[in-house]
Amino acid sequence: MVDYERRLPVNLITGFLGSGKTTLLQRLLRAPELGRTAVLVNELGEIGLDHLLLDVLDAETVLLKSGCVCCTIRGDLAEAIRALHGRRARGEIPAFDRLAIETTGLADPAPIVATLTAEPVVAQHFRLSSIVTTVDAVNCAQHLAEHPEAQSQAAVADRLVLTKTDLAAPTAIAAARAALGRLNPAAPVIDAAGTPELPAVLLTGDVYEPASRQAEVGHWLQAGHATHHHHHHHAPAEQAVSSFALSFAEPLDWTAFGLWLTMLLHAHGHRVLRVKGILNVKDVATPVVIHGVQRTVHPPAHLERWPDADRRSRLVFITRGLDQAQIKRSLAAVQRAMMVPA
Repeated sequence: MVDYERRLPVNLITGFLGSGKTTLLQRLLRAPELGRTAVLVNELGEIGLDHLLLDVLDAETVLLKSGCVCCTIRGDLAEAIRALHGRRARGEIPAFDRLAIETTGLADPAPIVATLTAEPVVAQHFRLSSIVTTVDAVNCAQHLAEHPEAQSQAAVADRLVLTKTDLAAPTAIAAARAALGRLNPAAPVIDAAGTPELPAVLLTGDVYEPASRQAEVGHWLQAGHATHHHHHHHAPAEQAVSSFALSFAEPLDWTAFGLWLTMLLHAHGHRVLRVKGILNVKDVATPVVIHGVQRTVHPPAHLERWPDADRRSRLVFITRGLDQAQIKRSLAAVQRAMMVPA
């Protein structure tokens, strides 16, 4: 396996229909710091690149004035990524050092994350950098209340981008921020119109890169202090999205914890939209960080130091139709094995 730092970072840009993914992508592609970026989209014609276009390389690929290579996804995503990397290696397209993928408005991001982390050839050369989700400030409440896809897209995000704030009433913007904070308290909510440094905030600041992981964990732990058990909207119990945090005072046995998490995700992975955790592992001096999206769990990473004085293990869950009590009951079955004897 190629070292983490040598794999090309991938930014996933998702969001519900009409939430402004295309406008955001157009803006990002103008940034000089993203000039060595390859972009995969479902249809080039939909993102209005005429004014950014420099050259047509073939029927599926264009070169932009900024230097970005923009390609159409034809069929399978893994195949498209492999083909793009092959063309890069053969010198058929400019050598890019970042890949951005724009999803369709109804896409579930979880299978895309699984492709990036589990497909052997793709995982050999690429790594997930961040998941960016656009949210329409005008229609946020309706989209989250009526469309499970919008909930999933917001729940898995590392960064939430609030769009159309120039069209939304202040009360609607405040309500959108509050709803997103309940749904995904660990993800910063960024105003697209009021953030000039968007490329750095959204793409070039890699969430999972070792250099930034310490600050990232500190951020979502701070957000987690205010996380209580929130149900999102008045959906039926089997569809309700909730976020909650669990903590454990004693160090955890890594083998037992891994067994518990594996069983939980095997049985209920489709309902675990997101899980993040910082763990105090028995006989390990520094904290271990885990990230998961449904059944896909990133390789655990070690922080150089604890982000604060709190040495408890802490897990933050975002689930659909899976109550906190259910997870606690599943944990109780292996609780003794996880705890260090007094």
